[in-house]
Amino acid sequence: MSAAAVSATHVVVIPSYDTGPIVYATVRAARAAWAPVWVVVDGSRDGTERGLLAMAADDPGLRVDVLAQNSGKGAAVFHALEAARAAGFTHALTMDADGQHPAELIGRFMAESAAHPDAMVLGRPLFDASAPLLRVRGRRISNAWTNLETLGAGIADSLYGFRVYPIAPLVDVMRAQPWMRRFDFDTEAVVRLAWRGVRPINVDAPVRYLGADEGGVSHFRYGRDNALLTWMHLRLVAGFLFRLPWLVARRLARRPPFGAR
Repeated sequence: MSAAAVSATHVVVIPSYDTGPIVYATVRAARAAWAPVWVVVDGSRDGTERGLLAMAADDPGLRVDVLAQNSGKGAAVFHALEAARAAGFTHALTMDADGQHPAELIGRFMAESAAHPDAMVLGRPLFDASAPLLRVRGRRISNAWTNLETLGAGIADSLYGFRVYPIAPLVDVMRAQPWMRRFDFDTEAVVRLAWRGVRPINVDAPVRYLGADEGGVSHFRYGRDNALLTWMHLRLVAGFLFRLPWLVARRLARRPPFGAR
């Protein structure tokens, strides 16, 4: 673990729910790239919290929080963000526990964030043949809605959860309303941060969909989660329409004068 970069400002946050043994490989890969790494076990029933706590007992760069009941990805991330803010951290990189996200790019994303601390650094997914076609096509719809809701703020992908957030504005956003606690977290977080003027920086990153034989686990349910996303976009469109005059004024204020280069 000695090769991992160590930071007092940027922390890696990994929410985990019934991920199975693949979470151990994910955490080891994250720790090989960065310290500290915080894992939030969101009411898992698979027993992995015991193995994770044992790993943390031997590794000062790893923290594991175990929540008593499952409350959703957003709630688990929010738990970590509030604790990280109280501990003095300013930025958090979130990544999934199921092996989909590239731990080897943690350092690059953190460096981009350190160079642009007022921005959010968002992964732009590069899909391989393992990606389910239905999900790839479905995210195009969500991305189109996000582009509308932010008046073309430049968010390349609203669903890919490998990204670095500035902690303070995101915690303030989440404290102000009751949503963003489940699968709706990733998209709603970037839209609401864009409304606050947090600029997106998009960085290419591969995404892997592991098969069951590789230990891959997915809790995505097409009916349930697409209904959740539909309700989320209805809320966001309403919020967009309410903010539209202000968003247009801000866009015009940033436009260079006619004839300027």
